[in-house]
Amino acid sequence: MRTHQRRRLFAVAVAVALLSAACGGDDDDEASDTTASPAAATAAAAETTMAAAETTMAAAETTMAAAETTMAAAETTMAAAETTMAATETTPAGDGGGAVDLSGMSYTVGSKEFTEQLILGQITIQVLENAGADVSDETGLVGSDTVRGALTSGEIDMYWEYTGTGWINHLGNTAPVTGEQEQYEAVATADVEESGITWLPPAPFNNTYAIALASETAEELEVTSLSDLAALQEENSDALTLCAAAEFLARDDGLPGLEEAYGFSFGDEVSELELGLVYTSTDKGDPCTFGEVFATDGRIAALDLTVLEDDMQFFPSYLPSLNVGEGVEGIDQLQELFGPVSAALDTETMQALNSRVDVDGEQPEDVATSFLEDNGLLGS
Repeated sequence: MRTHQRRRLFAVAVAVALLSAACGGDDDDEASDTTASPAAATAAAAETTMAAAETTMAAAETTMAAAETTMAAAETTMAAAETTMAATETTPAGDGGGAVDLSGMSYTVGSKEFTEQLILGQITIQVLENAGADVSDETGLVGSDTVRGALTSGEIDMYWEYTGTGWINHLGNTAPVTGEQEQYEAVATADVEESGITWLPPAPFNNTYAIALASETAEELEVTSLSDLAALQEENSDALTLCAAAEFLARDDGLPGLEEAYGFSFGDEVSELELGLVYTSTDKGDPCTFGEVFATDGRIAALDLTVLEDDMQFFPSYLPSLNVGEGVEGIDQLQELFGPVSAALDTETMQALNSRVDVDGEQPEDVATSFLEDNGLLGS
């Protein structure tokens, strides 16, 4: 369009020039110096017209450039909208794997007995039921060995286990694998080969063991790390007392390994308590100064306990993963269903959920429902 317009203007200019030449010559010399010839007037008018035409053409070119820019922007916006629409059509927002249909499937869900495990068990039950499965509730089994045995025997189909527990306690390794993801990959690979147990992708919180004490006592004793306990034993052995649950006292990644790694010993000054009592007893300093705790437990903050740094990195990483037993049907569907659930369970979230049960007195099943609804993980 621009080229055609330029050609028309050029033709006008040539015509005007030829006309001017034809009307000039000797006759013009005879004309008065102060009176313009008709040809000169015509040429001047032509020049004025051509100048106006050039101005108009320049304005038209500017307008056209602006229009092309606007059109390009519109095309970009349309392309983005089409991409968004395609993503929306293929990934329904907030339905928590609502496309997964487990109608006709039956599962038995287990868990250990402490708060976090009870919450994870209830989350699992509700997600499966929402997908159409029939679910039996066998949560609250006492001890890691008990619930693992239930999984391998087929009494339950799934439960949440921690990577460090699987690697050390269930598979019999003596040293953890460095790195959270590396530890997960190692236990997942080994367990499916040895036992046929599938470890689904883990949640991104590390519920590692830790040793804690009342903050005011930590300041008084001047202890900040587990290495400080060896020196404390020499200076004030009466302060070296521990409250812990039975499992921690017997595990290789619990007290026996901890004392060996750091070179101290609580000796006979150990009180075996139900896990829930460890926190309040540690806070009171009676009957113990130190207590076994889980890093994601909401009572640590609620009671203002100080967690000692594991400066020698003795404790393995304990990322939770939904373990599915050998021969359980629908592994691919379970992977799809629980992927968004695991991703939503970060450290801050799990601490808050635990606190709602242990501190606020809510029921695990109610806390599980609230978590799933708040994160859009229950499909319609």
